[in-house]
Amino acid sequence: MRKYILLFLLFTLSLFASSSKEVLLLHSYHKGYKWSDEISHSIEQQFAPYKNIELTTIYMDTKRVADPIYLDQLAQLYKSQFSTRNFDLIIASDNNAFDFAIRYHEFLFKDLPVLFTGINNFDKALLDENNMKNYMSGVVEQVDLEKNFELITKLHPNLKNLVILNDTSKTGYAVKRDLRPIIKKYSSLINIEYIDNMDITSLQKKVSKLDKDSVILFVLLFKDKTGKHFTYKQSFQKIREASSVPIYGLWDFYLDFGVVGGLLTSASGQGEAVSKMALRVLNGKKITEIPILEKSPNRYIFDHNELKRFNIDVSEILNEYQEINLPASVYREHTKFFVISILAITILSILVITMRANIQRRKKLEKELSNQLKFEKVLLDTLPNAIYYKNKDGKFIGCNNAFCKLVNMHKSDVIGKTAYDFFSPEIAKRNTMVDERILKTYSTDTSEIAINLPNQHMKYFILNKAVYSNIDGTIGGIVCIMDDITERVQQKQFLIQQSKLAEMGDMVAAIAHQWNEPLVELSAQVQDIQTAAMLEELQEVNIEDFVNDSMVQIKYMSQTLSDFRNFLKPSNKKILFSIKNSFDEIFEIIGKQIFYSNITLKVNYQDNRDDFFIFGYENEFKQVLLNLVNNAKNKIIEREEKTSKLGSITINISQSSQYNKIEIIDDAGKIDEKIIQDIFNPYFTTKKEGTGLGLYMAKVIIEDKMQGHIYVNNDNDSVVFTIKLPHKKPKE
Repeated sequence: MRKYILLFLLFTLSLFASSSKEVLLLHSYHKGYKWSDEISHSIEQQFAPYKNIELTTIYMDTKRVADPIYLDQLAQLYKSQFSTRNFDLIIASDNNAFDFAIRYHEFLFKDLPVLFTGINNFDKALLDENNMKNYMSGVVEQVDLEKNFELITKLHPNLKNLVILNDTSKTGYAVKRDLRPIIKKYSSLINIEYIDNMDITSLQKKVSKLDKDSVILFVLLFKDKTGKHFTYKQSFQKIREASSVPIYGLWDFYLDFGVVGGLLTSASGQGEAVSKMALRVLNGKKITEIPILEKSPNRYIFDHNELKRFNIDVSEILNEYQEINLPASVYREHTKFFVISILAITILSILVITMRANIQRRKKLEKELSNQLKFEKVLLDTLPNAIYYKNKDGKFIGCNNAFCKLVNMHKSDVIGKTAYDFFSPEIAKRNTMVDERILKTYSTDTSEIAINLPNQHMKYFILNKAVYSNIDGTIGGIVCIMDDITERVQQKQFLIQQSKLAEMGDMVAAIAHQWNEPLVELSAQVQDIQTAAMLEELQEVNIEDFVNDSMVQIKYMSQTLSDFRNFLKPSNKKILFSIKNSFDEIFEIIGKQIFYSNITLKVNYQDNRDDFFIFGYENEFKQVLLNLVNNAKNKIIEREEKTSKLGSITINISQSSQYNKIEIIDDAGKIDEKIIQDIFNPYFTTKKEGTGLGLYMAKVIIEDKMQGHIYVNNDNDSVVFTIKLPHKKPKE
């Protein structure tokens, strides 16, 4: 028992785990392209500690195909592919994905925040022009050409020729544009040759003839003059094989293939920067509060093998830089061994010193833990809420005294039983289904149930359920705290009936109006029969007509009483019922009052349909309608008495995918803005004889009992009461 109580207390620390987040990473290129792979790897590393983040990665493959028709087809594919997914954030990697996210944002990612990374030639105006300022931020990719020129000229003071190799891709053109002023600046110091219009064979011949006073700056080469396509690795290796001079680059994905290095645009740096932004967005930060990182997170990185090959000493020029392929020196090997040895000796020494203290501390902790468990057991049994906990197989393994008292059983008799031993089959089955669901999702659940106790009393409870874990991380089972809301339910029902009784004065007046006409008709028919009898003109056909006409009036009066009785009777359970029938029935009660008060009544159904249904409590819903229409009627009558101005009530009924919407509009003047927020409060009224319960109970019925929403607003000189209610029965 102590063990289970301890598990329960440990479990309560993690009752409400953070909700899962879904992130879509949209790559411009293909898997296997080192730049894209390193961005993905960096993002995955940053997200790894957060178990609630689910990352989905897709590749647009636009290195191979990127025409408009393909992009439209891709958008249609993603629309179908992600129709059931609810993403919290989109990350667009490189320019094609960035352009795609802007172009199809409304179609695919409506209202979703988008972070970009690896964007060349970025212009903030593009976001304004496409209405994306409120949805986008990210990391700009910008090669630092001038600093690389400075680096090359400092590392090679005797440099005479600098050959720049580039292609005619979108990125290549952007770099070419940025190179022009820098080439102009350095052309007086060294000879600079820019090449982007040769086939690969000619390029190989060209670089093979370069002398030792030359250096190559390799920008990009995905396609040569003939239109032949290459991977980043293929093109660079062909140049590397033919060249005998140092080759510098601008991107880190050429490292480890023969590039010396430089101030490189780093894929991992881009991925790390955009990941930090993503975590801020997923943590609730608005994307408009996250500034665009316009300074690209570039790094000085060099290949040790290439530095050694060309006898280049970077340390004379730079203080901070990174080298790859460093050899494992003897010093480093011995240093590592030395550190490990010292750590091992230190740890062993600490263990030896602390073991004896631990033994004494353990005894003390065992005593304290025993006392703590006894205290927590008393605490658990003192709580007024019924609490039970069961294993993942659904068998009860413990409870508190409140639960034992509720089911009238001893604790020892509770252990080993299931929900079917305490609740009705219907309730037990529903609770078992809830248990299975939260065990799979490792989540919490809150539900409301009504239970017939052994003493035949009906009680209402809110069940708060959550999954708890064992010390080893495996699922232990479920804890349930039962909150007794019987008194609250009964109080609400009492207030509903009290509100109904408050309406009875108006309803009795309505019935008087309803009965007035048939009573006049009956009186006239009786007088006709009496006159015919006195004049000895009474015939059998007159008596039969009298009886038939009288029965029509009597049935009408009887139906009025039946409508009145149905209004007073509370609904026992939720059903699917017609909105039109509800309005028809309340108009049977107060319709003639509205008519005789010279009030224009209009009922408008969306698309001229009247087959709208609501899932809820029918009689309570009719009470809400009666209260709102009565209030509107009384307001119009009050104004008419003061100003002789006739009024109107307009009722609009429409439907969306999830809700029915009902608007009740009267033109008797707006509600004072100082009190409009208080009219739904209990006992708030502006009437001398009012109870202040009508609108309060309307809110209780609509929002608490029927999971809808009711609110009010002024529209010029009219008042609009709006009700939204679900029109479908929820799935069990």
